[in-house]
Amino acid sequence: MSEPPLVIDVVDNGGQWTHREWRMLRYLGVDTQIIENTTPVSDLRQLDGLILSGGAARVGLTGELGNCGAYLELNIPILGICAGHQFMAGYYGGAAAEAAEPEFGAAQITLANGGGQIFADTPDVQTVWESHNDEVSVVPEGFFITASSQSCLVQGMENEKGDRFGLQFHPEVNDSEYGQNMFQNFIEICKKNRNSQ
Repeated sequence: MSEPPLVIDVVDNGGQWTHREWRMLRYLGVDTQIIENTTPVSDLRQLDGLILSGGAARVGLTGELGNCGAYLELNIPILGICAGHQFMAGYYGGAAAEAAEPEFGAAQITLANGGGQIFADTPDVQTVWESHNDEVSVVPEGFFITASSQSCLVQGMENEKGDRFGLQFHPEVNDSEYGQNMFQNFIEICKKNRNSQ
């Protein structure tokens, strides 16, 4: 008997590509839906993982992302993308700030510290798609950097426990060369976590 599909929902923080994240998960066989960031925790489904999407300009900086703080208390793997990544850093005691060099369009990132789990089996240097004015300026305690670019030190981060991940760029956009691999890696993390419960 085959296992039921993983359940990984996407939190809509007002980003322009939230539907692409949902579509990527569906394409990879995940039971997924987009939920508003005001959804009470009590109304969430039985989740195996969660993605905090990007958002409107400055929203990762202000920390105004609905119930995302409450979602980060859940005992499931969570991936923050762009504003979701910035919010995650702030929530855990790090910080986000205005970028000295905002990035829009294709950029080259280099993996750091082995790249962590999200970048498993992807090259050390790769092209990703950027769209941000702000960036993580202080990595929270208990997190390490997994990728950097010339103008942004924290393109990726992961916590030492291995269940919180942040990406400054947009892996859901076709121009991110190995974005599908990153989603697949996150799915594998969620699967492993479900099987260990």
